[in-house]
Amino acid sequence: MDCVTSYASPLGEITLASGGAGLCGLWFEGQRRFGGSLATDRSAGTSPALEAARRWLDLYFRGEAPDFLPPLELRGTVFQKAVWEALLEIPYGETVTYGALAARLSQRLGRAVSPRAVGAAVGRNSISLVIPCHRVLGANGSLTGYAGGLERKRRLLELEAEGNILK
Repeated sequence: MDCVTSYASPLGEITLASGGAGLCGLWFEGQRRFGGSLATDRSAGTSPALEAARRWLDLYFRGEAPDFLPPLELRGTVFQKAVWEALLEIPYGETVTYGALAARLSQRLGRAVSPRAVGAAVGRNSISLVIPCHRVLGANGSLTGYAGGLERKRRLLELEAEGNILK
């Protein structure tokens, strides 16, 4: 059974979910694929993973780079998990293009990976923000493809670049 709770962020309400082992979901209210990885049986409450996620979010929204990850419970295919793990390697305040991420994964997996396949996996990330899909940009550096909305993506990148509280 999944445990869910909410978190009031400067960019809107966030729903957090844990399957017990770790954080399995983090969605801004109204974002695409909201709650897509949640179990059908769920209840409101808290867990150690959700409390760790709250601490992580508190630091993040204060403009600090959290020095830990809450425990994660990735729910996806082997390829999706490989992409999400690569996203975790993008440093706070930095960005990468879908093409560059595909090149890294191609080298790591020993086979060609297309930017389009990477984009599809990034779009299925159920733990947005903690798994920083907002740090991935289009080939020309454009803001593209954030399930939480491009305005949120822009503000998250500004927060990381400026290190201050979101306005």
